[in-house]
Amino acid sequence: MNGPGRLRRRTEFQRVYEHGVRSSGRYSTIFFLPNSLEITRLGIAATRKLGDAVVRNRAKRLVRELFRRNPATPGFDIVVIPKADLLKASFASLEADYRSHLARRTRPVRPPRGAADGVRREDAAAGDSRL
Repeated sequence: MNGPGRLRRRTEFQRVYEHGVRSSGRYSTIFFLPNSLEITRLGIAATRKLGDAVVRNRAKRLVRELFRRNPATPGFDIVVIPKADLLKASFASLEADYRSHLARRTRPVRPPRGAADGVRREDAAAGDSRL
């Protein structure tokens, strides 16, 4: 069993990639997927394309700190793929980017046009003919 708050297995990452919602930003790409747990779990995919082990570990430390300081709503699996610009940015700008990812994920979905007042288009088109 995984420790609290971490995605570790390849199958867990694959499930988030395949079924989750992607949000791309300047410093990272983040996938969000609701889970049935009461905690939010984090996975970090820092590939060799990012750099050597020292660079990848620094990127992972930064992402874990962002996650710790800016907790997401419980009940999500989050996978972060850091980009090279993450290492050159200030922590404040990384925090702003991460928060914008979270805000995009939690943004309410707009209802379709004409559905805002609870009237379907067909009913609205029929309008006075039913009276």
